[in-house]
Amino acid sequence: MSILLALTPAVRAVAEQVDFERNAWVYVLGWPSFGYGTLLLLLARSLRKRKRAAWRVLAAVVTLNTLGAVALVLTYRNAQAWAVLAVFVLLLAVVLYAQPAFTVLGDPKNLRAAVRVLAVLLGVCLLLGSTLVTVLDASHAGYLQHLAYTFTAALTSVELFEPGPLTLLLPHWVGVLLNTIGTLALLGAGWALFGPRRDQRAHTAADDAALRGLLATAGPQDSLGYFALRPDKSLVFSAGGKAAIAYRTIGDVCLASGDPLGHPSAWPEVIEAWRMLLREHGWIPAVLGASERGAQAYATAGLDALELGDEAVVDTTTFSLEGRAVRSLRQAVNRVARTGMSVRLRRQGDVAPAELVRLAELAEHWRAGEVERGFSMALGRVGEPGDDDLLIAECLDAQGRSCALLTFVPWGRDGLSLDLMRRDRDVELNGLTEFAVTSVLTHAPELGVQRVSLNFAAFRTAFDRGSRLGAGPVLRLWRRVLTFGSRWWQLESLYRANVKYQPQWTPRFLCFASARDVPKIGIAAARAEGFLPSKLPG
Repeated sequence: MSILLALTPAVRAVAEQVDFERNAWVYVLGWPSFGYGTLLLLLARSLRKRKRAAWRVLAAVVTLNTLGAVALVLTYRNAQAWAVLAVFVLLLAVVLYAQPAFTVLGDPKNLRAAVRVLAVLLGVCLLLGSTLVTVLDASHAGYLQHLAYTFTAALTSVELFEPGPLTLLLPHWVGVLLNTIGTLALLGAGWALFGPRRDQRAHTAADDAALRGLLATAGPQDSLGYFALRPDKSLVFSAGGKAAIAYRTIGDVCLASGDPLGHPSAWPEVIEAWRMLLREHGWIPAVLGASERGAQAYATAGLDALELGDEAVVDTTTFSLEGRAVRSLRQAVNRVARTGMSVRLRRQGDVAPAELVRLAELAEHWRAGEVERGFSMALGRVGEPGDDDLLIAECLDAQGRSCALLTFVPWGRDGLSLDLMRRDRDVELNGLTEFAVTSVLTHAPELGVQRVSLNFAAFRTAFDRGSRLGAGPVLRLWRRVLTFGSRWWQLESLYRANVKYQPQWTPRFLCFASARDVPKIGIAAARAEGFLPSKLPG
């Protein structure tokens, strides 16, 4: 109603001319302010999310309105004034009664941020606005009147069609401009106040020790499990410490990566602990890259699942460069080998500290772009203490100069997961990555490795089936859309790079609570993976 009063001069004029002594009920309608009305909409959005800060603001607003109704009773002392007071007293009682339902914690920093935003924007509005009004006012009123008009125009009606409430001779656009700035100030303050609670859990050395203990336990292990050791991931453990979930918050989205760590029998408990953390903070749940078993566990807890693509897993016991199916791979490997290139395989624990520093500097120097890509399926580091079992594959030319560097993190007791892929771009030789990966696969028995997880291929089935004879029009259209998107993101190229190793395809899923959250989750995932700037609002 505040927005309607602000935007509609005819309705506002009627409301302003009402005799409060005879029609005190008009007080319930609110006051004409586009900013105040939009702030109430933002408040309603936060109340729907059960945020405690929103409840406090609502309680304050209703209390102030109740005090205003008391003033009406003391002024007019008629039945309508008493009825208005009864309405607001009842509303205040309902608000106070509902207080326990608002369980989402607020962030103490949000209040300070909201005060700063409101003070700065309103201060700028009053300073520049009063100066503008002083210059343009044809009535030559005093500065205090100009300041009062600026404050009134900023926080009440938009002044679209008629001059302001004070007797100043100003163009109509001045009121519009001032109210726009005031609206932005109120919205900015509200957005800051009702923003998501920041994660207070830091990734500690104790967390690392507990995670390594879970990774060392017997039983099925997720190929993405070791990536939970990334320092930008927070952790929640089950009560007994037998399982954990690694996650990162982007705005109000909580992105868990891969399956829970630990024995599957403890997964329900840690998933419930994670969901409780979400409810306390008002975060949107999302799981990126869950396996079929992990997705089923999250589905049992109430989430829905959507297949994202497939992970390429190579069985090293059956891998071979023989046969027509791997002809292109064999040719690429032989072409690189004829140049005198070789691959040196070492566990990080066997590399001297000075050599590790050199390798880390090479990896940093060869990184494409300033942003480190990866979140759910990347560790992104070389030479860090504790990663002794990390496998380093270093390509060397005939003169012994380093040309490329690949790293593989441990996957259980007999597997590896591909992590870093870096190369010297001054070396004009195609097939270096294939050469290094093939070397790891062929030397796997010596390393005690039976399975190697390579890259993740998003929407693999669309690329695979969409090009086959008999594919339907919807699938073909979807494949064309993805092929177009591959101009900017490595979608089809990752699928083509993986398929040459003849891998087993393991589906990976996105888990979420509500379909309406998927667009926001997609943006959060793109920010976490490094495809969008990480410093976006919210």
